Amino acid sequence: MSKILITSALPYVNGVPHLGHMVGCLLPSDVYARFMRMSGHEVLYIGGTDEHGTPSEVGAAKEGMSVEAYCDKYHARHKKTYDDFELSFDCFGRSSSEQNRELVYHIFDRLDKNGFIEERAIKQLYSIDDERFLPDRYVTGTCPHCGYEKARGDQCENCTKVLEPTDLINPRSTISGSTNLEVRETRHLFLKLPLIEKKLAAWVKSKEPFWPDMAYSIAQKWLKEGLQERCITRDLKWGFPVNRPGFENKVFYVWFDAPIGYIGITKQWADEKPEERSWKDWWLDAEDVRYVEFMGKDNVPFHSISFPATLLGTGENWTMVDYLKGMSYLTYEGGKFSKSENRGIFAEDAVGEFPADYWRYWLMANIPEGSDSSFDFDLFAGVVNKDLNGVLGNFVSRVLKMTASKIGEKVPAGGEMTEVERDLVRVLQERTDNYLKYMEDAREAFGRKYGLSYVTIVENGYYCPIFDYHVRFMHSASYDDVLLVTIKYKPSRGAKICFEYEIRRERDDKVVLTASTIQLFTTSDGVLEPSEPEFYRQWKSKFKELK
Repeated sequence: MSKILITSALPYVNGVPHLGHMVGCLLPSDVYARFMRMSGHEVLYIGGTDEHGTPSEVGAAKEGMSVEAYCDKYHARHKKTYDDFELSFDCFGRSSSEQNRELVYHIFDRLDKNGFIEERAIKQLYSIDDERFLPDRYVTGTCPHCGYEKARGDQCENCTKVLEPTDLINPRSTISGSTNLEVRETRHLFLKLPLIEKKLAAWVKSKEPFWPDMAYSIAQKWLKEGLQERCITRDLKWGFPVNRPGFENKVFYVWFDAPIGYIGITKQWADEKPEERSWKDWWLDAEDVRYVEFMGKDNVPFHSISFPATLLGTGENWTMVDYLKGMSYLTYEGGKFSKSENRGIFAEDAVGEFPADYWRYWLMANIPEGSDSSFDFDLFAGVVNKDLNGVLGNFVSRVLKMTASKIGEKVPAGGEMTEVERDLVRVLQERTDNYLKYMEDAREAFGRKYGLSYVTIVENGYYCPIFDYHVRFMHSASYDDVLLVTIKYKPSRGAKICFEYEIRRERDDKVVLTASTIQLFTTSDGVLEPSEPEFYRQWKSKFKELK
């Protein structure tokens, strides 16, 4: 058994997450965490809200709230949404916590002591109408690289290029829309990435055999272009004040403190039960920890370059990411899902209309691992009805009804398997072994519908053409063996279903098979009680409401 540390990129607290966020990092990390727990590993699955920076200040101003109250409100909405989607975080924390403040100050002090912090005067945009300096996300304009007209001052979300506000063409204030801007001088602190570059490059190179191509190529692209000093402070009021004389009115840049938030949230988790837990067992001088990160591809540069460089610069033995899973985008009606532009299907609305497992299944079956994928209402309905209700639901319903009609409602006693059953088990085992291999290294594994192919084998290749053998199998095998075929070998999204099976079977002899679509129960005296698959007949009207 190994210790598996899993982090999902922290979503900005402003607004509510959409389906693009769910499939981009949150849901895949949850599936992976469930799989690793079922495999017997000790898992710590960390998530939370990213609460500092411009989005929080802008959002709070629009709603007429203090930033603290705004973050409290939306952190609670995020948490409820993820609970409704049944994400299995061990701790869902906040980047604004005191634990994270303590760690940010510690890491900054180590970097400063080791000579990796530089004070520098820079030119920054100043809004005359707003009477303030404009940090990167307070500036919007046209990207000089791809021409995208809504690029932010820190990064273009279209081409993922990292920017400075002064790079933008036709810049304007995000606060007021004013173009009455001028460049003024201000002083900030920089992380001297070029001094860490050689050590960082060697570390990234060591990940070539393990990281997916997309994550590794993005990191290498940055290194080949040459690293530049990176500003880690901002002229904002909301955030961790810089612990350096003369900089008390500035705060740390959100992309400096947010990744450290993974450690801070772990410390929140440990502080809940200090006699039982230690955050250092996972992060500092930790032994036998495999660290896996999940994120959208636009976050890869920060997790493959900036955050690792920050940890390396401390000179301490921090846990570094072993596997970095970057996802492409889920598109909606020809464009990206966008929280800032309120475009797409938002998670709290989605789960209010249909059960979470319908969304979980569709999203994981269409996960944008190698390339972008597109959400479509008709496709969603078709996949749910065909895969869950049609293939899996119909399979279980037919098995139970045919079994009950041929051998009665009592679960039969066990006996000897024939060569037919042994061949079936061999085929299932081969496919299961392949599935386990893909899941363990997380290489484009999530969208593979292994479980449904198992159902097809059993239904079309076993009990339908040779029903007598199926009856013999039911007579000769124990009930748990039949469940092993029909339940445990599930779709890659089915880790949650398998988990519920094991828990409920042990607790009260009741098995729930595939949440929200069909149910299979056994009573204490072993009587089979099948229930009909549930089909959604009125999905079109509901989709119109969502849309």
